[in-house]
Amino acid sequence: MNGTTRTICTNCVMDTTDPNIKFDENGVCERCNQYYTDILPMWNKGLGHEQELRTTVEKIKAAGKGKPYDCLLGFSGGFDSSYMLHFAVKELGLRPLVFHVDAGWNTKLASENIRKMVDKLGVELRIETISWEEVRDMQLAFFKSGVPHLDIPQDHAFVAVLDNFARKYGIKYILNGGNISTEVIVNPNSWSYWGTDLKHIKDVLRRFGTVEYKTYPFTNILRRKIYMPYVKGVKIVKLLNLIPYVKKEAEQLLKDEYGWTSYPQKHFESIATKFIEGYWLPERFGYDVRKPQFSSLILTEQMTREEALERLEQKPLTDEEARELFSLVAEKLSISEEELHSYLMMPMKRYTDYKNREYMYDLGAKAMYRLKLDKLIRK
Repeated sequence: MNGTTRTICTNCVMDTTDPNIKFDENGVCERCNQYYTDILPMWNKGLGHEQELRTTVEKIKAAGKGKPYDCLLGFSGGFDSSYMLHFAVKELGLRPLVFHVDAGWNTKLASENIRKMVDKLGVELRIETISWEEVRDMQLAFFKSGVPHLDIPQDHAFVAVLDNFARKYGIKYILNGGNISTEVIVNPNSWSYWGTDLKHIKDVLRRFGTVEYKTYPFTNILRRKIYMPYVKGVKIVKLLNLIPYVKKEAEQLLKDEYGWTSYPQKHFESIATKFIEGYWLPERFGYDVRKPQFSSLILTEQMTREEALERLEQKPLTDEEARELFSLVAEKLSISEEELHSYLMMPMKRYTDYKNREYMYDLGAKAMYRLKLDKLIRK
């Protein structure tokens, strides 16, 4: 796939490594056109939402009155969740229950960033540790399945724990660091899959799993999209969409205020995600997740297209970094490098090769977008 000729958008850097991409007569991709037509007029780069932000914060504080916490915030130590924690506590005066899911893949840098911010802000941090035996087995099962969406073992645990904490502590608002400014173009559907499709996960585990999952926290689409919001009344809010959120400015603030250290790439706070996004997806599938990341910054005028193209000329990891990371991942999974390499070379699979509930997600995503409840472009 890496050797094929690609057509690239003339406005951003998305290209035909997404087989579903469409271009207009000027060579501009559909996602760029959707941004300018549907997203930008409503979002306005975070400007003009002051009253909406005040009202939302008032509702959060009212819901938490008399309780130890007024909202819930999952904290990975990554860029967006770090700034979200600062913004919520320091600038909005919110009292979040801050939790971190330890699935055994934290980098040393992520652990240091988490501790720096928690100590400086004086917030309590709850750490939910997932059974390494079960995480390891699930991660191996997904490698053996041949699919590209290898981040599900971590991501699924995160959202399940999120719901568990909200239910346990009666918290009605979940702060989400997702934002239009840096994520208006997300990974194409052809590169990934929904992390809460329990039917899909259980089919992969049935075929390739080897242990009994006694403690791993599972969830599903009905619990996430119906039970939690409409029965329990839990709302997910993306406050960063209501302010002018500029990556370089926010990053500098984190460095100045907390001694926070940047990661070489988005999502590199996790060893597994660094390996998957920095090495596995580009090498095995030809998917470079920097393309949607950079395209988002191009659309929101935080990066030039020329800069993005220049950076894409370089691999996400040097050859030496890739070799060291390959060895580390094999060691953590308790397999040989030869076995891990065999999964790299096996026939490529997609979620359609396994049981799934794609139709439910497609219907929900389309409805959310049309109702303007989800501003991110998913194609």
